[in-house]
Order: sequence, then structure tokens, then C-alpha cells
Amino acid sequence: MSVLQIERLVKHYSDAEDLVRAVDGVDLSVQAGEVLALYGPSGSGKTTLLLLAAGLLIADHGRVRFMGRDLGEMSAGELAAYQRSEVGFIYQSAHLIGGVPAVENAAVKLLVDGVKLSVAREVAAGWLARVGLEHRLDHTPDRLSGGERARVAIARALVNEPRLILADEPTGSLDSHRGLEVLHLLSQIAREREAAVVLVTHDPQAAHVADRVLALRDGMLAEPVQGLAPGVPGGVPSLGLSQE
Repeated sequence: MSVLQIERLVKHYSDAEDLVRAVDGVDLSVQAGEVLALYGPSGSGKTTLLLLAAGLLIADHGRVRFMGRDLGEMSAGELAAYQRSEVGFIYQSAHLIGGVPAVENAAVKLLVDGVKLSVAREVAAGWLARVGLEHRLDHTPDRLSGGERARVAIARALVNEPRLILADEPTGSLDSHRGLEVLHLLSQIAREREAAVVLVTHDPQAAHVADRVLALRDGMLAEPVQGLAPGVPGGVPSLGLSQE
């Protein structure tokens, strides 16, 4: 059974002049232990697709299934539990809580689930160590660099060992060395925990760790990106991709 199954998914937006086909009939299946890298130009619908998979947006048409369960048929409580316990969402921006130490920012999902503070801090400290921040546990966000804040947010997304990891430009604010470390970490977690990982990115390094590489253009999936085959180093392809 697929961890994530997307069927004919559609999400359109309209403004005064245009209809924006953010996601336009996408079919996608991601298995346990698989890393899928999704490339596409800005505005191609990548973030919208992740938000739909997380149940943070409602589709116009189509279905999103997690382990066979249709998100559209979940109650509000079931959907909240899915987002809290089964999904690790890595946002483009860190969204850390000001004035709160890194270790407690990373532990927030455990604390919401009622885990004792001492236990939650211990678990979160282990994940911060895995992203190279064992020396920053008690630093508040204002004392962290942008890259360090991004790594705290990655630890926060992974702290409850989710079955589905949705990563929106996870290396966007990291240097190439740290970025590759994070990509390898996501790949390792997919294997260790049999998690499904979907990452949207402009980073060509992601193709080195991905099992599959797809492109999203005008809300529709395309075949694997030329020059970015899984496991093969390559540059950003000439598909109108932006580095922004």
C-alpha cells in the first residue's frame, strides 16, 4: 500500500483576470521508504501540492489518501491528528516561536501531544544533534542564524517520526554542504522509518538522494527531469527553473 496516494487532484485559483491552475489533475503515488524530488519553476504549483497532501488546503476535485484513508472523509479531529502525528511538514520559512529555546521549538509537536517536557526535550535534543545543532539547544531564534533556524524547523518536523515527510525547499537557506547533509538525512529517515518523502526544490543536489525525480509545470506532472536522473549529479535543467 502506498503511504501517499493522490488521484486526479485539482486546485484552481481565480483572480479578476485569470484562472490559475495550481494543481491540474495530478496522479501520484509515493511508497514507504521512497524519496521523491519534485522540480518546477516558481508558481508551478509545488507548494500547493504539498499543502493539499498535508490536508492544509481543500482540493476542488480529486482525492488524497494516506495509508489508504481519504483525507476528505476525515473528521476535523482526525485530520488534526493526521497533521500532528503522521505528517512532518518542512516549510520554506522556519516559523519558530520567539523567545523559546531551540530544543523546545523542536519539541513542540511532542508537547502538544502531552509528552512530558523533560522527555520531549531529550527527544528533540537528539534530532537537533542530527542536524548539527547540539551546541545550540538553549539558543532562542534571535540568537540563531537563518540556516540554524531552518535546521531547527527540520528537527521539529521530524521529532515525532512521521510516516509522511513533506519538505518545501528544505535546503533553500542552507549552504551546499549543510543542504546535502539535510538531503541525506531525509533519505536515511525514509529507509530507517519506512517513511515517504516528497520534497519540492530548486536544488540539483536533491537528485543525488532521490529515488524518483519529476517536474511540475502549469500544475501538471511531467516525466523525470532531463539531466537530473536519480542518483546522477547534474545541473539545473533548462525547464524555466528559477533559483529564487
